[in-house]
Amino acid sequence: MARQVINIGTTANDGTGDPLRTAFDKINDNFVELYGADNDLNTLDANLDVNNYAITTGVTNGNITITPNGTGNINLGSITINGSTISANDSTQITVAENIQTTGTLNVAGAATLSTSLTLASGATVTELSTDGTMAGNSNTAVPTEAAVKTYVDSSVTAQDLDFQGDSGGALAVDLDSQTFTIAGGTGIDTAGSGQTLTVNIDSTVATLTGTQTLSGKTLTTPTINGATMTGTVSIDNISINDSEIATSSNANLHLNPGGTGTIELEAATNITGNVDVTGTLTTDDITTEGNQTITGNLTTGGTLTVQGTVIADTFTTNSNGDITIDPAGTGTIILTGSITHAGTQTTTGELTVDNININANTISSINTNGGINIIPNGTGVITLGGNYVAVTNELAANDVAVGSELLLGSGAEIVAVTTNDDLTLRTNGTGTIQIQNPQTQTTVGAGAGANALPGDPVGYLKIKLGASTYVIPYWNQA
Repeated sequence: MARQVINIGTTANDGTGDPLRTAFDKINDNFVELYGADNDLNTLDANLDVNNYAITTGVTNGNITITPNGTGNINLGSITINGSTISANDSTQITVAENIQTTGTLNVAGAATLSTSLTLASGATVTELSTDGTMAGNSNTAVPTEAAVKTYVDSSVTAQDLDFQGDSGGALAVDLDSQTFTIAGGTGIDTAGSGQTLTVNIDSTVATLTGTQTLSGKTLTTPTINGATMTGTVSIDNISINDSEIATSSNANLHLNPGGTGTIELEAATNITGNVDVTGTLTTDDITTEGNQTITGNLTTGGTLTVQGTVIADTFTTNSNGDITIDPAGTGTIILTGSITHAGTQTTTGELTVDNININANTISSINTNGGINIIPNGTGVITLGGNYVAVTNELAANDVAVGSELLLGSGAEIVAVTTNDDLTLRTNGTGTIQIQNPQTQTTVGAGAGANALPGDPVGYLKIKLGASTYVIPYWNQA
């Protein structure tokens, strides 16, 4: 509860102040707030006693806690306490007049000044830090400074030398004050220092009896090598062997030449990625190659010759009466590009497709939808169709149809129906007429008849159908 203020009016007894009962009620509330037992921040209860310039607790061994709000400080005279930090708010120094005993670690962030001595857990009591570089005294209470120690060491070491001597070079010395003694390795020797240890080793250029070393630039005269393992590139004259590769110097040929009648035998599968030039006879069961092969002599294979790339040849021939079979695997096709010149007899089993023309068994057909078939001779050449008949299942369209002699059995030109007893129909398109060009005529018919006269009875009648009606035409023997 906040503090309540008693309204005393503007002037004495002017009737504007709080009534007497109201005023004393506010007084009682303020005392209850001050001496109440709710232990809030505004309460002075029986546990805290403020009397005779002292603040004590009313409870034996009770603590007194002074807690500022937020980041506020506790000010005791010129001493400020903020959290666990004590500082002075009116001077630069805090003086503790009595002995200080700490059971924890004492951390001093600034300078520390000791007016008398420094005593540790054991040993002598230190009374000074001496700058005497001669260190001539025998004090057990003075500690030399860094500069005093350096002065003493420099003066002591300056007069000291390290004398040594090698196998050659005479007597040598090192001034311990200004020089460094270096142990350098020579041929095949390495030195390494670490800490207080200097290690002398032979380096990788020295060959040992039991170790594994690499020899560089060495010449072996008539050596005997048993079971050698060589890594890297091995050079023999102009031949180099590296890993699984045998190579020669630039542009030099590689010759494998067995003595006498010996042969070169390649036991495993052999892949050839470059060109193969064979000047003699190459006999093999199976050859698998990659890349280009040039053979100037004869290539004879008794097995299968598999070529994954391109075969370039002017002529493919076989032995006497031998066949050449080109058989693609699966659904593969034989593709011939460029001009093809064929001499001799070509036998094709199955279908033959040329552009949009397909030849299968006895049928020549077009492949493209509604595609026609054109047979066009060059110049005055003619198309000759052999056989007894030329069958047209639908219509035969032509500007001129010439029927030569011996078209069918016997002499003379004939147009006949192929099927026995079938009609032969000559039909024009639209209003066209049937024309007979260059007919042979005569003025008499039959024997004994006069000029332009007809005999009494015809030899017979020629049946002809005009449109839907059938008619007969009489005929007589030729005179």
